[in-house]
Amino acid sequence: MPTDRYTHGHHESVLRSHRWRTAQNSAAYLLPHLEPGLSLLDVGCGPGTITADLAALVAPGLVTAVDNAEPVLASARETLGARGVGNVDVRAGDIYALEFPDANFDVVHAHQVLQHLSRPVAALAEMRRLCKPGGVVAVRDSDYPAMAWYPDEPGLDHWMEVYLAVARGNGAEPAAGRRLLGWAQGAGFSHVTASASVWCFASPEERAWWSGLWADRVEASDFAHQAVEGGHATLADLAGMATAWQHWGRQDAGWFVVVHGEVICSP
Repeated sequence: MPTDRYTHGHHESVLRSHRWRTAQNSAAYLLPHLEPGLSLLDVGCGPGTITADLAALVAPGLVTAVDNAEPVLASARETLGARGVGNVDVRAGDIYALEFPDANFDVVHAHQVLQHLSRPVAALAEMRRLCKPGGVVAVRDSDYPAMAWYPDEPGLDHWMEVYLAVARGNGAEPAAGRRLLGWAQGAGFSHVTASASVWCFASPEERAWWSGLWADRVEASDFAHQAVEGGHATLADLAGMATAWQHWGRQDAGWFVVVHGEVICSP
């Protein structure tokens, strides 16, 4: 079975984005289902900023955070330590075969994970296995083709074309958001509630941050290396995309929306 390849990698420009994420801006759909004392599994925890917020909401319940990249796990431990969060166990894990008993957690959560997997339905089935009766599995993923921006920027159109090609070349599905409902049904959940939400970057500060990290990402992250290796773009193409991101970020009318699909699933 081939190993999934993470399209973004763990370059600083990627982690810069991940560290910005909070439970409020990235898991608001889940928050009404949380209460003190619940056990929670955070799958693909990344640097742990969302994990820390969720841990505070379910304390004194125990949170288990898993990821498959040791440098990221070290970053998560650092985040949790700096915030004084003591109810989280951080460990390595394979989303297709997590080493926990059946029906072990009240809540199983994954943010921006399924879009990078070659077998998202199998991953959801594994998450369902781990969820207690009466518990919930909560998943949120962006939908790249549904992203929108203004003003028009041909370099960003090219970026989108290349990103879709790279991700799909890895066997992944970057239009994951719109597919979550169907994937969850395919994984055997008895009840699924679907919703959607967005990130919107429109203020001067938001545009500078979002365009800056993507300008860096298209030239220096694993995405850049994969784009060249796969024949999807040249170094000159990537430089043009970086310039387009910087140009968009300087526009007073600049506006960018990231669309996300979300599902709350019952086993």
